[in-house]
Amino acid sequence: MMKIGILDLQGDVSEHQVMTEKAVTKMNLKADVLKVKTASEVAECNGIVISGGESTVIGRLIKENNIDTVIKENQIPVLGTCAGMVLLGQQTDYEQPLLGLIPMKVKRNGFGRQKLSFEAELNLKTIEDPYPGVFIRAPYALDVKDEAVVLGQIHDKIIAVAYKNHLATAFHPELTGDTRIHEHFIKEVLNCVE
Repeated sequence: MMKIGILDLQGDVSEHQVMTEKAVTKMNLKADVLKVKTASEVAECNGIVISGGESTVIGRLIKENNIDTVIKENQIPVLGTCAGMVLLGQQTDYEQPLLGLIPMKVKRNGFGRQKLSFEAELNLKTIEDPYPGVFIRAPYALDVKDEAVVLGQIHDKIIAVAYKNHLATAFHPELTGDTRIHEHFIKEVLNCVE
């Protein structure tokens, strides 16, 4: 049975678990969606979700616990939201541990501080109707390279990127009632499992 792990280090872990479970149900699939904290737990997963939070702290914990090595060696697809997007990048505007799975630079807090958080209807390439985007101290991507695909922009800033089986969003899909981002990621995981 497919296993999707929600990395339980910081952030909206429970919200991502609920949304991933809803997406699995909506897609008529069978999968275990569980919180994971250790490299051995991550190694058992077919896909990993990294939520928002403090990217420096999450990155340090990922590195200290060898989770980065397990993800890379096992080529596990990753959905990274907000801080997760920062961690998926190869470079950021701040010195910190990164997974470096998507060839892009990421600007942390690119839309400003907490009080500048906002919501917006987004037009994303892989989703037909507008998607409700929730931006909280959100980053954005710069210098997206190679085969990476820009899935969406707002105010001329890149807010969603796909590369291989990885997906990065600057916004928080777990804080909406819309499962389409999680469904998109599950399809990527299925491509690796089948």
